[in-house]
Amino acid sequence: MVERYARPEMTEKWTQQARYDAWLEVEKAAVKAWAKLGKIPQEDADKIVKNAKFSVERIEEIEAVTRHDLIAFNTSVSESLGEESRWFHYGMTSSDAVDTGVALQMKASLKIIIKDAEMLMESIKKRAIEHKMTLMVGRSHGIHGEPITFGLTLAVWYDEMARHLKNLNETMEVIAVGQISGAMGNFAHAPLELEEYAMEELGLKPEACSNQVIHRDRYARLATTLALMASSIEKFAVQIRHLQRTEVYECEEFFAKGQKGSSAMPHKRNPILTENITGLARIIRTCVTPAMENVALWHERDISHSSTERFWLPDAFITTNFMMHRMNNVIANLTVMPENMMKNLNLTGGLVFSQRVLLELPLAGVSREDAYRIVQRNAMKVWEEIQQGKSSTNDKGESLYLQYLLADDELRESLSEEQIRECFNFDYYTKNVDAIFKRVFK
Repeated sequence: MVERYARPEMTEKWTQQARYDAWLEVEKAAVKAWAKLGKIPQEDADKIVKNAKFSVERIEEIEAVTRHDLIAFNTSVSESLGEESRWFHYGMTSSDAVDTGVALQMKASLKIIIKDAEMLMESIKKRAIEHKMTLMVGRSHGIHGEPITFGLTLAVWYDEMARHLKNLNETMEVIAVGQISGAMGNFAHAPLELEEYAMEELGLKPEACSNQVIHRDRYARLATTLALMASSIEKFAVQIRHLQRTEVYECEEFFAKGQKGSSAMPHKRNPILTENITGLARIIRTCVTPAMENVALWHERDISHSSTERFWLPDAFITTNFMMHRMNNVIANLTVMPENMMKNLNLTGGLVFSQRVLLELPLAGVSREDAYRIVQRNAMKVWEEIQQGKSSTNDKGESLYLQYLLADDELRESLSEEQIRECFNFDYYTKNVDAIFKRVFK
């Protein structure tokens, strides 16, 4: 993960120092458990817990010879101890320390991501309430549909993030699992009680039935959870990018004083933050494939997973953490332009009210087929005028569509002028917004 996308609160969880700190925490928990079971002298256990330490530089020096990182780690720690070092890593295999250590790192990192999700949801909620009744046009296929509010758009985002928050918390239960089950996971050299005591000390649950590794479907669950959330955040970013297009210009990323948009065109104000978020989401999704493929290890274990996890685990967490803070910044400081939203809502000369008229005609006794024909033929006239660049309203401010409908004799046989004009009331489209907000924000 490149430096510019790093936030210290997360990167410090994935340094070499942090990696070995986690291993040492696991090893100390095992020593305490052995002493609790009466299998090693309490005095020796106390010395190990108090004095055990390591040097990253020394580990690297030893590993250059041993070609085994856990053995190098154990050797470095043993150099800081006396005869009591014989109990360090006693009855354990490498994966006991490594996988349980990674579980501690994942747990600490996921706590940060959960807080990030809560932070983003709070910012979305604040802006949603602010723009609960800010009218804008809803679009399907990129084409104007019917009036909605910007608050409803944000409520959709909040609701989607709420699902991700639930997934994150459930994923925490899946990944906060450790093991001290020994080679092959058969507990031949260490009783189950040892693992139970150690995991309680570490704040983890024991893997119910490990072999020699913690099962990688747990890691895959983590990868897919982060990737799915990243995809939703990309969805929010893409919509903001569209709304910032010059032809639309309903929202805009905050543009700071002195900021530059283009080296060649001084007028440019580009959606660089949301474009960046879109790209980062793609990177996070790349973590899913190796995580999935790591599930199928040979027999009780191999280490084909190890090399990929040294990349994707820190990258997934660090990138997600950065992306969520960037998205939070976008939402919190987003410039919203209600006047332009209303301008665009009226851009098609009242066509956004066509379904309202369509639904009134059957109530007046007109068949669905005839109603659709009447409403559509007038809509097509408006489209033709818009294509020719004509104004969408007359001198009185009345929309083209309303004018055509009022002049349609067949329509007027079923609906009065007052009934037709009532179909062009924006309040009709916002009458349930409060109820929707109660459902979303509870």
